[in-house]
Amino acid sequence: MRPVVQGRLTHWREAGSGPPLVLVHGAGGSGELWSAQLEGLADLARVLAIDLPGHGGTAGPGLLSVDAYADWVVALLDAAGLDRVVLGGHSMGGAVAQTIALTRPDRLDAIVLVATGARLRVIARLLDALREVPREAQTLIHALAYGPRTPLERVAPADRVLSETAPLVTLGDYLACNRFDALARIDRIQVPTLVVAGAEDRLTPPKYARALVDAIPGARLSEVRGAGHFPQLEEPEAVNRAIRSFLIGLGAPPPAA
Repeated sequence: MRPVVQGRLTHWREAGSGPPLVLVHGAGGSGELWSAQLEGLADLARVLAIDLPGHGGTAGPGLLSVDAYADWVVALLDAAGLDRVVLGGHSMGGAVAQTIALTRPDRLDAIVLVATGARLRVIARLLDALREVPREAQTLIHALAYGPRTPLERVAPADRVLSETAPLVTLGDYLACNRFDALARIDRIQVPTLVVAGAEDRLTPPKYARALVDAIPGARLSEVRGAGHFPQLEEPEAVNRAIRSFLIGLGAPPPAA
């Protein structure tokens, strides 16, 4: 799909039918990194994996804050004719989902927060590498992002997508993450919430997920064994089971036998 959102030609991937599930990727990523969820949840929902500005097939440049990305996602929902959705977000996308839950809860039936936190401080050496030697930054992200037993072929799409995103866009994303801080407000989220964490995540450790669950009323936690910062790629079946159970609990009709 290629509608125009805030003057930008926009792209998303879509599969299935039913209640809409909109998925937002993380820093330097694209909607392609939700491919396993497009395939695995299409029998239960209309799944849309969007490309944020400057990422994948959506025209650039990137935006400079989580709030700006959140406003853009709401505009995309308008352009797509989607009134209320379940909104999922990975890493920076999870910050976007939290922001929309706090500012526009009228557009949400629920949120799914994957490998994210209410505050996303970025280690200084990664920011320095993103500014000065982007190729070294990509190597560092690879070293930190995945569980130690994750087969490399499962995360090859992430390595490729991150290498294809313009370095200035990726730097802007990580700076936006570094500025994001919803800790003082996160307990105001009132929509149903599923939090998914990789047990081996070194970028947003499981304690971030537990803090979200402790703060957000009624939130549920699914911790994925063996996964690092990209559980939707590293252990897609486990992530899909967690999201499937959550959606059915919200009232999504289970698929026909």
